[in-house]
Amino acid sequence: MNNIVLLPIIIPLIMGMIMVIFRKNIRFQRAFSFFAILATGGVSVFLMAQIKTKGIQTLQLGGWQAPFGISMVADMFCALLLLTTSFVSFCCLLFAFRSIGKEREASYFYPMFLFLITGVNGSFLTGDLFNLYVCFEVMLISSYVLISLGGTKKQLRESIKYVLTNIVSSFLFLVAIAYLYAMTGTLNLAHLSVRIAEAGQDGLMTTVAILFLIVFSMKAALFLFFWLPGSYSAPPTAIAALFAGLLTKVGIYALFRMFTLVFYHEPQITHLIIGVLGALTMLLGAIGAIAYWDIKKILTYNVMVGVGFIMAGLASFTQVSMAGSISYLIHDMIIKALIFLIGGTMIHLTGTSKLKEISGLIGTHPYLGWMFFIAALSLSGIPPLSGFLGKVFITQGTFEAGYYWLGAMGLITSLMVLFSIMKIFMNGFWGETYLSQEMEKGTTKGLMFPIGLLTVATIVLGIGAEGIFEYVNLAAESLMNPKLYIEAVFRGNVMP
Repeated sequence: MNNIVLLPIIIPLIMGMIMVIFRKNIRFQRAFSFFAILATGGVSVFLMAQIKTKGIQTLQLGGWQAPFGISMVADMFCALLLLTTSFVSFCCLLFAFRSIGKEREASYFYPMFLFLITGVNGSFLTGDLFNLYVCFEVMLISSYVLISLGGTKKQLRESIKYVLTNIVSSFLFLVAIAYLYAMTGTLNLAHLSVRIAEAGQDGLMTTVAILFLIVFSMKAALFLFFWLPGSYSAPPTAIAALFAGLLTKVGIYALFRMFTLVFYHEPQITHLIIGVLGALTMLLGAIGAIAYWDIKKILTYNVMVGVGFIMAGLASFTQVSMAGSISYLIHDMIIKALIFLIGGTMIHLTGTSKLKEISGLIGTHPYLGWMFFIAALSLSGIPPLSGFLGKVFITQGTFEAGYYWLGAMGLITSLMVLFSIMKIFMNGFWGETYLSQEMEKGTTKGLMFPIGLLTVATIVLGIGAEGIFEYVNLAAESLMNPKLYIEAVFRGNVMP
């Protein structure tokens, strides 16, 4: 058995449980969470190397042959997301050390942080649909605590909306699972793929597929994003950046997994719907980003634009578009965490999120200003930064699939994103400096290092894209060829 597959789940889970016992020892909790994230990242790198040389890695829990037991599966798509998750969470954790506050640290912040990572990693690794639901709930329950931690009026108001929305989506998730199990007699993803391929994806099965699409669209903020602007602007910066970098991406991952492995037989229905939802999400998100003059609102609406653009690659359903979506997904996890950390730092310094009350920060904080400028260009897909190649390949894929309207929407909204994000730069950093360092509400001490790490990452991912695309293409190949996943899970054993 390949027990290494389970370590990205076990490490943060065990460390988080230990830290609950030592609630008052903040130094211990910081050190344990620091090393837990580092260890998880190291395991992710090892898994990528194993997958590259030996193929998809699997583990059957308890030694039960699939589909009777729970399968854990690590393909290259999963491994890339595990590594990116570790890097983003590491940077958010470093930022939290200096910004989250002792009161929140003493209120189980670090255990909840690791439990959330446990749920995220478990969602990526599981090969069982019900276990995916369980991992979603682990992630969501941790996020419920983190979003309300501190108990401000705004946090409590937005957390109620966030919790209720996710309760509804979780209920629909269970209903969809029940229908699918009644129709196929299995919840193992590889076995589901075989059963549906044998029986055919008829009208009823396509209806169930659309139900799953609704569920994961609520999780990913694909069109059904009404809960996101308030929820992501309420918590402290480190938590908001973690949410922006990871939570919607788990919903995106679930959509990719389900509609490339299980429900891929009627793309003219399911994938067209995904394309339409993606286009609407890009358009509405971009309009929202342009309309507001509040830093938090602009950044949260840009999260939605990224979701819609990534889903355009899935809707196109070609090798090129899949590679583009995977590349852009990795970029989006990093860049969203980066702009949220910089935006939160701006608010920390000035005491306000209103752009019309901020000016000339680049005079006192030039490094912060130019890192935001780099992030703005990367977010818009300007070469040679990390967003460029992913955007090119997704657009190429939409044109190859005949979805010219979808590719055009992606290009138009990219310009709108550039306008919205440069609005922050021109109004917040450029202009006359009103606020001297002595008048600032906070300090950047200890905050610049994680921001710098993320900035370097977006530059390296852009300049070194050729080396990274070797792994991205392997991930796209496994998504476009479900047989690779199925063969890895069953390993030549007879399927019932």
